[in-house]
Amino acid sequence: MSKAPIIMWFRRDLRLGDHPALTAACESGHPVIPVFIHDEIVETHGAAPRFRLGLSVENLAASLKEKGSRLILRRGKALDVLRDMIEKTGAGAVYWSRLYDPDNKARDTDLKATLKEDGVDAQSFAGHVLFEPWTVETKTGGFYKVFTPMWKAVRGNEVPRDLPAPGSVPAPETWPVSDSLDDWHMAAPMDRGAEILRGHCVVGESAASNRLGAFIAHRVAGYQKNRDLPGVDGTSGLSENLTYGEISPRRCWHAGWRALNDGKADAEVFLKELVWREFAYHLAFHTPRIVSDNWKEDWDSFPWNTDERIAEVKAWKRGRTGIQFVDAAMREMYVTGVMHNRGRMIVASYLTKHLMCHWKIGMDWFADCLIDWDPCSNAMGWQWSAGSGPDATPYFRVFNPVTQLDKFDKDRAYVKRWLAEPYSGPSDTARSYFDMIPRHWAMSTGDDYPEPIVAVDEGRKRALDAYENRGF
Repeated sequence: MSKAPIIMWFRRDLRLGDHPALTAACESGHPVIPVFIHDEIVETHGAAPRFRLGLSVENLAASLKEKGSRLILRRGKALDVLRDMIEKTGAGAVYWSRLYDPDNKARDTDLKATLKEDGVDAQSFAGHVLFEPWTVETKTGGFYKVFTPMWKAVRGNEVPRDLPAPGSVPAPETWPVSDSLDDWHMAAPMDRGAEILRGHCVVGESAASNRLGAFIAHRVAGYQKNRDLPGVDGTSGLSENLTYGEISPRRCWHAGWRALNDGKADAEVFLKELVWREFAYHLAFHTPRIVSDNWKEDWDSFPWNTDERIAEVKAWKRGRTGIQFVDAAMREMYVTGVMHNRGRMIVASYLTKHLMCHWKIGMDWFADCLIDWDPCSNAMGWQWSAGSGPDATPYFRVFNPVTQLDKFDKDRAYVKRWLAEPYSGPSDTARSYFDMIPRHWAMSTGDDYPEPIVAVDEGRKRALDAYENRGF
């Protein structure tokens, strides 16, 4: 083991199985030094994503320990940390898995070029998506801007089989100094809500694998219908684990195909959802403005409100709009760190159309509250709902949150789970919201439930008038 070590830089790939970069490092014959860096990108994370990331890092450290290895923790600018580790360990290479959002892409491009100038073997590997963004093109060249043609194009593409976890991770003769995860205080921004949120997290590679197995065995057969019912446990829940790379997308892909070949027809809808995730990464790679600006530039003049201090925005964030579907979904997110997909469409439509507020306000709030937050998926979802994104919902489609509730939560199982004020004997989950929120919100289960801050019909008419006056 006298060969120069390889630094294995973990980021959004916090697993051992189906990990091309880790597999290559372990098969190289060199010692491997796994590292996670609390770098300039992590510093920008919101409260819930940072907290959840800390749990995943902790779990990965335990998994590496079982393989006779360690996870070295460092905090600082990624390039500075890696250069320091290279100097002190004599490492000759740094391996990592590719990411595709503008911030990570820019950092990695500069970092790779600088390390190579330093004489270091800097290599990036696939692993976060099924299809690298530059490998999928339309018949005329260029990237897909509409989802359905992309789905049809990649549906039959070959996806490599997932790789087994290495039996062991070869250790260096001496280990570099590591920070303590506790010293990073990744739960601090959560304040008193950390322990409640922790109880809703499903953390780590083993838990993600079990979650996938249970979904394929028991729920994928009814996925097409049940995924739209927020009161039913009908989804995979895997967005949380895919976000941190605790499970690979191709492992999910192959599991979906096995289910489809076994006669579970709804598995195709699950496969489409995996490609919808791909669609977000491909768009962010080819048109990075999607994560910060209107993808359709003619929306730049649309008269959205951009002041998040107004009363309507505060009511929306706090689940006090007087619209039960909206409020239940917003509280579900605050307590659990996730929100049912039907709820995401409803609350986004309500904010951008009924309340006429900019999608960035919602995107930023989600970025603070979601444990499955992802910069690409979050931005695409918000722009899809607002109408300013690619393949977006038409401007004239304004979800009616009242009729949507009647359609998808007829027995009110979902809203009763998350709303306390309108119901006698509120559930424990509904009560837990009041144990998490900031005290200065001054909310309690005994409050009267508010009247709608904007009547559904009034909000819809106002939105359509604004669209028509803008010539959309």
